[in-house]
Amino acid sequence: MKKIQRALISVYDKTDLVHLAQTLAQKGVEILSTGGTAKQLRDSGIEIREVSDYTGFPEMLDGRVKTLHPKIHGGLLAIRGNPEHVAQASAHGVAFIDLVVCNLYPFEATIAKEGVALAEAIENIDIGGPTMIRAAAKNYGDVAVLTDARQYSEVIAELEENEGCLSDETRFRLAKAAFVHTAHYDGAISRYLANLAESDADFPEILDLRFEKAQSLRYGENPHQQAAFYRTHTSPEPCAAWANQLNGQPLSFNNILDLEAALEIVKDFAEPTCSIIKHNNPCGLATAENLAQAFTDALDCDRTSAFGSVIGLNRKVTIQTANAIREAANAGIKVEAVIAPSYTEKALRALSRVRHRRILETGKLTLDASVRQIRNVIGGVLVQDRDLHELASDDLQVVTKREPTAEEIEALRFAWKACKHVKSNCVLLAQGTKTVGLGAGQMSRVDASIIAARKAGERAKGSVLASDAYFPFPDGIEIAGEAGVQAIIQPGGSVNDQPVIEAADRYGMAMVLTGVRHFRH
Repeated sequence: MKKIQRALISVYDKTDLVHLAQTLAQKGVEILSTGGTAKQLRDSGIEIREVSDYTGFPEMLDGRVKTLHPKIHGGLLAIRGNPEHVAQASAHGVAFIDLVVCNLYPFEATIAKEGVALAEAIENIDIGGPTMIRAAAKNYGDVAVLTDARQYSEVIAELEENEGCLSDETRFRLAKAAFVHTAHYDGAISRYLANLAESDADFPEILDLRFEKAQSLRYGENPHQQAAFYRTHTSPEPCAAWANQLNGQPLSFNNILDLEAALEIVKDFAEPTCSIIKHNNPCGLATAENLAQAFTDALDCDRTSAFGSVIGLNRKVTIQTANAIREAANAGIKVEAVIAPSYTEKALRALSRVRHRRILETGKLTLDASVRQIRNVIGGVLVQDRDLHELASDDLQVVTKREPTAEEIEALRFAWKACKHVKSNCVLLAQGTKTVGLGAGQMSRVDASIIAARKAGERAKGSVLASDAYFPFPDGIEIAGEAGVQAIIQPGGSVNDQPVIEAADRYGMAMVLTGVRHFRH
C-alpha cells in the first residue's frame, strides 16, 4: 500500500471532480492544479496550489505549456526506493507526486463536428496530458493515475478504507487503463491526419482497429470454445452490436451473429419487412403492408427450419406483430430472439412472457454507406465496402423470348435484393414479395436449385428465381423449369450464357440479367 500525499489534477472533463478532490483534501493530500481545473476547485472551497507557483514557471504559449517541466515529471518518474533518484529530487527541489488525475482535450469530439478546420483539430491535440499520464503509468509502483471519472468512486472507497492509501494492484490496474487511454487517443489523431493526407483514405496503408470488450460469453460457436464480444468505441449506426437488450438471457456468440444477419437484411427494405434467421442464413423473408403479415409470410417459407430462429423487423413492433409471434410459438415454433427498432409497451410485455427470449431494440434504422465490413482471417483482416448495390428497372436486360410481366418484375427485384443476404451459392424462389424456397450455401448451383425447389414444393409453380451468381450450365434452369418457375434473375456472364438462355426459352420462362453478382461467403 502507498499513501497519497500529493496529487496533480488537470482535467478537461470535470465530471464528479469536486467529490474526488474533497476526499483528497480531507485526507490531507496537497493538490497541484492548472487553469480551469484549479479555478473550479478553488471556487468549490478546496485549497489548491497552482502548478506555475510550484514550478516557478508560468503557463505560456496560450496554454500549450503548463505541466511540461522537470519538477513535474521528476516528481512523477522518481523511483522512491532508489536512493540516487531520491537524492537528485531533493537537490533540485522536486516533490514527489503520488496521484495524477488527468483526462484529455476532446480531439474525437472536435473532429466529429461538421466542417471542422484542421487548425481547430490541431489545437485539440493534448500534449502535456498524455505525457503526464504516461509518466505516472510508467511509474505505477509509486504513482496512481486516473483517466476516467468512472474510476473515481472505486478509488475514493479504497482511500477511505485504507487511511489514504492505494494498493499495488489498484495502481497497476489504473496504469493499464491509462496506456489504453493514451493509445486510443493517439490512434484517433493518427487516423485523422492519415485520412487527410492519403488519396485512398478509405483504405489506408496502416489500418488501426480498436474494439472494447462488451461482455464475456459463456462459450463460442461450440461449448469447448472460449469467447468474448468486443465492439467499436461508438455505434457507427443502429446495429445488433449496440442494440439495447430489453429481455431474456445473455446473448451467445451465435445469437450475436444471427441478430446481425437478421437486422442487416431488413435494413435493405423500405417496406415493412421480416427476416427469419437460422445459422446466419434466412429461412424466410417477406415484405408486406404491415409487420404482422410480413412475419407470417416469412414464417410460411419454411416453418420447419424456423424452429429456434432469430427474427429481424424494420418497424416498431405492435401488439398485432407480437401476437403473431406468440401464435407461432404456441404452434411449436421456438423464437430465440427478436430485434427491431422499437416496441409498444403491450408488444414488449407480450413477447417478454417467454423469460429467456432475447428482445433487442436498436432505435430508428439508418444505413451509413461509409461503414465498411471487416472480416478476420488468421494473421490479417479483409476490408470491403458493404454490398449496397441498388438495382433499377433500367438495369435489367431481358435475354429470353418472353419478357417478364410487371408483377414478375416486382417479384424479381424483391428476390434479387433478398438473395444477396443468403450465403453462396444461393438460389432463391419467391412469390410476390415473400420467399417460398431457399437453397443456401451450396458448393454447386445445381444443388442450390434442387434444394430451393424442394423447399418450395407446389409453391414453386408461378414463382420467380434469383441466383446470386451466373448459372454455369443449363441444369439449374431445367430444375427450375420442371418445378414451375416462371421468371429468373441472374447476373449472367458465363461462357455458357447462350445454352442457359435457350433452356429458359424451352420452358417458356422469362430471364433478365443484371451484370452484378452477390457472392456472400
